[in-house]
Parts: sequence; structure tokens; C-alpha cells
Amino acid sequence: MKKLLAIAVVLGGLTLSAQDEKKEEPKEGWKKGGTISFLFNQSAFNNWLAGGTNSIAGTLGINYDFNYIKGDWTWDNKIIASYGLTKLKGQSLQKTDDRFEFNSLAGKKAQGNWYYSAFFNFKTQMSSTDVNGVQQSHFFSPAYFQFGPGMLWKKSDNLKVNIAPATSKLVVLAEDLAPAFGVDAGETTRYELGASVSGYYKFNVMENVSVENIVNLYSNYLEDPQNIDLDYTVNVVMKINKYLSANLALQTIYDDNAFKGFQTREVFGLGVNYVF
Repeated sequence: MKKLLAIAVVLGGLTLSAQDEKKEEPKEGWKKGGTISFLFNQSAFNNWLAGGTNSIAGTLGINYDFNYIKGDWTWDNKIIASYGLTKLKGQSLQKTDDRFEFNSLAGKKAQGNWYYSAFFNFKTQMSSTDVNGVQQSHFFSPAYFQFGPGMLWKKSDNLKVNIAPATSKLVVLAEDLAPAFGVDAGETTRYELGASVSGYYKFNVMENVSVENIVNLYSNYLEDPQNIDLDYTVNVVMKINKYLSANLALQTIYDDNAFKGFQTREVFGLGVNYVF
């Protein structure tokens, strides 16, 4: 818990020291927007003496926000989803990315940039994962739910930190896949109670280059609270023109109930984007 609070203080310090944005009174009502992107990679070889394998890969992603403001109330929602496949010559299709996440954060102004808050987070995947013919996971298995009250520090839609010291976490897993992800054999769920800290910061490094940072930390009071779960994602978008961009996504996860070490993911490619 002390480590988690220390990290929360650091995050708070980073947000307070971040470059100020131009202050504008937010308009009441809904503010919606997002992007659909398609990343494509392809390589082909013919009589290439240095060697190489023909391949083709694609990743479809969505990043959509729908936020609401009314008086002292604020309600932020975000959907992140991505799915990727690759095909190597002579091999079957392989999954390279599979993610669905929904975040909802409601707050009532307390004072200044502080709000009384409540949040909900849901994560899962969209298709099965097999390793050497053994099924490791599939849709809604595992599925993660987090929710709880807390305090939100919000400078803008692009800069906020939420601290929730009484967070419930539920892991749902198909019985035939247990034991895994902290769920015991013969069980389908695992309940935890702990503390959560989440942060969001999006900024422009330069014209047409944006960086989005999303971090979630969690400590389970009921078991090994010193082992803090981490989920940190960086999305970099380098616009070429209205429809084309180079996209880079980096994600690292630490959850000792799922894997004793860091999980990492990197996706980079030329993207075709549609803003809506």
C-alpha cells in the first residue's frame, strides 16, 4: 500500500508540474470523438539470397471517447479495442493483437480540480488463444472488472489522475481453464479488494505528433499487497496527412497472478485513420 501511495504522489506531482494548457470553460453536454485505424505490414522475397519469409499482417483498432459535463458533474468514457492477424508463408494465421477495454469515470466537483469520483473498468479479449494446441484463453475468459469510489484530480480531458482506495476487482475465467490468472481449479471467479490509481495524459510533442499515456496500478489488500499490478500503455500517432499516419503502440503489464514477470506488446505500422 505504501508503494502504491508513493506512486500516486509521484503521478500527482507529474500532473501538477505538467505544462499548463490554455484554460477554456468546458461546454456542457456531450463531447464525442475517436479514430478507427488500420495498420498494414507486408514483406515479399523472390530469389533473395539473404533469406526471408513472405508475410502479411494487419491490425484494426478503435479509440473512442464520449464525455459528458453538466454543472458540477463530469462523466468520462473511453473504448479501446484492437485486433491483429499475421500470415507467414507456409503457416496458418496467427493472432498478433487482441484487446477490448471500456473505462467509465464519473465525478462531482469538490474543490478546484478535485472531484468525488466513482469508476468502472472492464477488460477482455475477443477470440481464443492457443499455444502448442493448448487453449490458454478465449472471449470473456479471462474478463476483468474493477470498480470503486475515490477522488479524481482532473485538469482537462487530456490530463487526470484517479485515486480509489476501496476498489473491488473481479476476475472471470472459464472453469476448464483454471487454475490460471489467480482463479483456483474448479472455480470461475476470483474476488479482490484493494487500492487503484489510474492516470491519463495526452499531449502533442510537435505538430502532428501526439502521445497518449494510460497507466493503471492496483494493490490487493487480501493477498500480497506489496505486489502491485501494472498496466501501462503509450500510443504515439505521427500524422502524415488527413488519412495516413505512422502509429506506434507500446504496452507493458505486470500481474503475478497471470505471469511471473512483465508482459510486453509492441505494434508499429503505417496506419489508415478515419476520425469520427
